[in-house]
Amino acid sequence: MKPTIAFIGGGNMARSLIGGLLKQGYDHSSIRVSEPHAPTREALAIETGLAVHDDNLRAATGNAVWLFAVKPQAMKAVCAELKDLAQRERPLILSIAAGITATQLENWLGGNLPVVRIMPNTPALLGAGASGLFANARVSAEQKTIAGMLFEATGICAWISDEAQMDTVTALSGSGPAYVFLLCEAMQAAAEKQGLPADTARALAVQTFVGAARMLSESGEPADVLRQRVTSPNGTTHAAVTAFENGGLRDLVQTALDAARERGECLSREND
Repeated sequence: MKPTIAFIGGGNMARSLIGGLLKQGYDHSSIRVSEPHAPTREALAIETGLAVHDDNLRAATGNAVWLFAVKPQAMKAVCAELKDLAQRERPLILSIAAGITATQLENWLGGNLPVVRIMPNTPALLGAGASGLFANARVSAEQKTIAGMLFEATGICAWISDEAQMDTVTALSGSGPAYVFLLCEAMQAAAEKQGLPADTARALAVQTFVGAARMLSESGEPADVLRQRVTSPNGTTHAAVTAFENGGLRDLVQTALDAARERGECLSREND
């Protein structure tokens, strides 16, 4: 159940996924990587101890699973390079490219291939990732298990039955860590403006996010219930939450996720 896997692309997300797999005990000999950018390639080789190639064909040949971790704009050209090999070897195709549909990927590789589209996020490096997965009709039950196993090594997985919803997954959990980082950054800056030293503001802001996330994950309670429990009427938290609500936080979050989803849809159209 641990097939050989070729990572086509060795950028930040691939590094997160590879790091997560290695931390979970995945054998170095079962992972190959190709990366065209020499500094990235060299850094990844040093960081992971893996053989990292500059040739996609060399990395992909002989592997049961290919995981595409290239920019959406480059995907069509990369697939054209690997099309003949894909038709000969018929690997399980995995893709983490935002906005590239399973149908597009399958067509670019010559057709009639099992394709799983995945949207992970960067906390995969810590084993705390959240990945949405969609399988096309040619993915067998065994291949679906393999895809799930690979990404469960880096966090939780949620299978999506309607591929159209993958752009929402991208907007929610794929891009979501950046939203958390932005809010933490803003909270720290606000505390510093009120006079807290930078190191103190950072430590308290970061641990607040860590602790709140653990409460959400471990308590089993919905977010709104936990929020209400810490919001005493007319207290300090109530004043802050009221300011957020009056400032249109919910509408702003909706606008942000809509924008991310629409960008994913646009990426798909741009690459048709």
